Amino acid sequence: MYSILLSAGWPIWPLLIISIVGLAIVIERAWYLRQIHILPKNCLEIAFSLTEQLANQKTLTSAEITTLSQLSPASPLLACVLREKSAGQSAQSALDELQASAGAVWLKLDRYLGALATIATVAPLLGLFGTVIGMIDIFGSSGGAAGSPQQLAHGISVALYNTAFGLLIAVPALAAWRGLRAMANHRQRECEEFTRQMFKRLYPAALERQ
Repeated sequence: MYSILLSAGWPIWPLLIISIVGLAIVIERAWYLRQIHILPKNCLEIAFSLTEQLANQKTLTSAEITTLSQLSPASPLLACVLREKSAGQSAQSALDELQASAGAVWLKLDRYLGALATIATVAPLLGLFGTVIGMIDIFGSSGGAAGSPQQLAHGISVALYNTAFGLLIAVPALAAWRGLRAMANHRQRECEEFTRQMFKRLYPAALERQ
């Protein structure tokens, strides 16, 4: 494998670098987007327990809400509903604040996915670029003279390693991006559903008017 990398020339090294970056992104995002990390069971239990307390006219301390907001990446969204209701804000004001809080949470879920999509797009182009550079070197080194067919065939095969390696990176990266994109969207829908349930419990009149 190492001999292939050396034979393919310097354009193979950018491909190797982005392959390592892409693999790191896939591992990090797959670990981060687990449901047990985004919406752990204890976080939901605490959130709905505090929701029931607040719905039953019991007061919540700022420490309780702050503790909830620090339990998971999505917990600030759940804590936002409780904070707005505890402060006596109207349903519309709570919705506006929720939208701002949701934007920050969605950014966390989508982090690095754009970079992974870029790797999937750029990898085949870098592979093609490496192949073109290799072909230029092959024909340029011959000085226009016809060389051995075996040597020419070997040189072309070496140049094509770049294209093959670029596709080898792009296909898994694209598949991983689609899978992680689906995971992020699913976590977003889960966050929206749990937040909607809390909002419905705390602002029943607002939903009835809708």
